Amino acid sequence: MSRAPSIVPEDPDREVYLVLDDFGGRLGLAWRETEPADTELERLIENLLSGQYAHPLRIVAFNTAEGWSRDVTEDIARELRDRCSERGNVPGSLQEFLEHHGR
Repeated sequence: MSRAPSIVPEDPDREVYLVLDDFGGRLGLAWRETEPADTELERLIENLLSGQYAHPLRIVAFNTAEGWSRDVTEDIARELRDRCSERGNVPGSLQEFLEHHGR
């Protein structure tokens, strides 16, 4: 029987960020599969700003070496709001997310 791949990063002493995305209708909600490099904070922000997530709902961070995890949705929303303000636009994929979080 084959085993599922591990979600523990190869470098366990770093923060990993995962997004709960809403695909709508019959597809529903899912934690997005992503390349290990895309789980770092800056890459996550870039991917959110470029519309890589259909309808982000929640973002969690964890660090296995330090033994913690937490919901960082509000923190990420505040950062996205600041960056969108600097850019002068909010991507359509983030409109609802920013309306609900990061105030």
